Amino acid sequence: MLVLRRLAAMAALMVFGFGDAAFAAPGQPSPWEMTFQDAATPVMEFIHQFHNWLLVIITVISLFVLALLLIVIVRFNAKANPNPSRTTHNTLIEVAWTLLPVIILVAIAVPSFKLLFLQTVLPPADLTIKATGKQWYWSYAYPDSKFEFDSLLACDPARTKCEQPRLLAVDNEIVVPVNKNVRVQVIGADVIHAFAVPSFGIKIDAVPGRLNETWFKATREGMYYGQCSELCGKDHAYMPIAVRVVSDKDYATWLEQAKKKYAAIDGTRAANMVAANSADK
Repeated sequence: MLVLRRLAAMAALMVFGFGDAAFAAPGQPSPWEMTFQDAATPVMEFIHQFHNWLLVIITVISLFVLALLLIVIVRFNAKANPNPSRTTHNTLIEVAWTLLPVIILVAIAVPSFKLLFLQTVLPPADLTIKATGKQWYWSYAYPDSKFEFDSLLACDPARTKCEQPRLLAVDNEIVVPVNKNVRVQVIGADVIHAFAVPSFGIKIDAVPGRLNETWFKATREGMYYGQCSELCGKDHAYMPIAVRVVSDKDYATWLEQAKKKYAAIDGTRAANMVAANSADK
């Protein structure tokens, strides 16, 4: 029965379309999801469009090749065609099989270059966040507001039940305002990690000694989850990313609270480091 349900789900996806809503969930994965998560940024919307465009192209190519195979099987077998043709050249066919692949590649290259430009050319930033990948959690800094904090897995990995999304929820979330350009600076503190949030269409390596940059502009409020996408060690699966997108008013309120909260944490951390260094001496 399980196999039949799986086949039915795949058939439903084929019949009712490859749209964004099929088996997709906002901000996080869902059971039996077969498509991208809902787009929450212009970059991810473009990725959806590009994916659907490629799907049309490869479907047409596959059907065309299948038709050619069927024609060859039916018309050019030994029984139907006992005297094989000795034709060695056909100018029209040779021109066609040269030009058609070029046209197909151009049709793929033009939107792919546009997407690459959209992803890699950062617009003027309204907010900058620095994400540092560590074994095995993330640390986030808001340089403009001069505070930082650690973000760890909220639920025990061994638990099978969790009130929040298991292996995705964190104790301290990234908070950003809606409809603002957010620049994300990414670096690794020990080994290579990767900062990825599927609904935002961002995925970039966190490399020790190298500062990489990406950006996003969330157009809808809500909670969006991601994970480290580089095999970074034994607890690789336990360093999720959570981004809460809020209104400008709510962001201003959170920012004032965060400055007080995380400034106290940073002060305690600094005092502990000084005490530890003194003890070593």
